[in-house]
Amino acid sequence: MKERFGALEEALGYHFTDVDRLFEAMQHTSYVNEQLDATLKDNERFEFLGDAVLDLVITHMLMDHFPGTREGVLSRMRALIVNESQLAEIANALRLGEYLLLGKGEAQSHGERKSSILADSLEALMAAVYLDGGFKAAFEVIERHFSHAVSQVGNRLAVEDFKSQLQEYAQGKFRLVPRYRVVRETGPDHDKTFEVSLAVGDFLTTFGIGKSKKAAEQNAACMALEKLQERFG
Repeated sequence: MKERFGALEEALGYHFTDVDRLFEAMQHTSYVNEQLDATLKDNERFEFLGDAVLDLVITHMLMDHFPGTREGVLSRMRALIVNESQLAEIANALRLGEYLLLGKGEAQSHGERKSSILADSLEALMAAVYLDGGFKAAFEVIERHFSHAVSQVGNRLAVEDFKSQLQEYAQGKFRLVPRYRVVRETGPDHDKTFEVSLAVGDFLTTFGIGKSKKAAEQNAACMALEKLQERFG
């Protein structure tokens, strides 16, 4: 069994000092309930802790990657990363389903393929790393496997097209067209960061930052739409 989990440690990029923590992270409640060993623990407590560890590390990564971005936008970005489908995708990349210990019923219904089980088990695995190696180890593992998702989340957020939503809202509510202006460009030509100001009439101005003008405008529009809806409904 330990040799089998060794391949998971290689894929994860972390080797456990106490491999029992890894076992616990892989033990689904359906498996534990079928065993006669009363000392076995399912991974639900680890899942609870792992959710908090992931939130903290992903928030840290987002703040580093998107400096100056407002809390509301960062929250939306985090929600696009720490969710069932994204976590299941990363679990599949690790082939996590091959290592899960499931009860007979879950195994027969291919529980190792279910997004909910994969996502929960990935959270449990992150908790196991945190408990075994501390925050630094957990941060390094999460950064390794989530860096691509973090770097692409600005593009995913832009797809939501807050600019169109804001224009429709502003024209319908105030008969105004939002105005965008690039106020700052920083960084080398191949890796620029743009700051854009957005004005709706003379009563609202927001600022957005992004790796492209479009992304910065979308961030500014997202914040403006949030503020206007809070104020005017």
